[in-house]
Amino acid sequence: MFEDRPDRDAEVVLVGRSNVGKSTLMRELTGHDFSTGGKPGVTRQPNHFDWASEGFMFTDLPGFGFMSGVEDEHREQIKTDIVRYLEDNADSILAGVVVLDGKAAVDIIDRHRERGNIPHDVEMFGFLKDVGVEPIVAVNKTDKIDDLDERLDEICDRLGLYPPWQQWSDRVAPICAKRGDIEALEECLRTRFHDHNRDDLLKFVS
Repeated sequence: MFEDRPDRDAEVVLVGRSNVGKSTLMRELTGHDFSTGGKPGVTRQPNHFDWASEGFMFTDLPGFGFMSGVEDEHREQIKTDIVRYLEDNADSILAGVVVLDGKAAVDIIDRHRERGNIPHDVEMFGFLKDVGVEPIVAVNKTDKIDDLDERLDEICDRLGLYPPWQQWSDRVAPICAKRGDIEALEECLRTRFHDHNRDDLLKFVS
């Protein structure tokens, strides 16, 4: 799997559980429609959208975690492939965007910890840092959250980021992809591109 990556030297990857809105976010970032649906696990292969002249692309990696109708072995293989992809291409990845369902993320993380497991979202956040990719957390579906500041503080706490969340505004971005409200994420990406001396890419997030 994952063998058809375009040869690009700059990349933004979207990672996260199935059905958190990564494909919808990809559409908002690129202006290009990708397969989306209410059924978890619609995306089974990476979706790349690239600009050859700039050597740059956005990549939507398959969702991990529960997928209806998918065997455990295949789910684990997808997760392994995601990890290998990030390891193999870390030098080219300017930003790893961990997309969370803002309404459900805290409950899911807490449920896994109560069972003695490391939550996938927390694990992926830490793994990106381990391979030298500073993660950005896109907290999606904010239209379903009553007290956004409180929820963002809780998410930061679960990820090991000391609240209040506002002090992490360069890496925590509340968004609502289905409404096209992704400015907070674009601002984080603009900062990241600038930090990597890639101001030529700012046009893709403006």
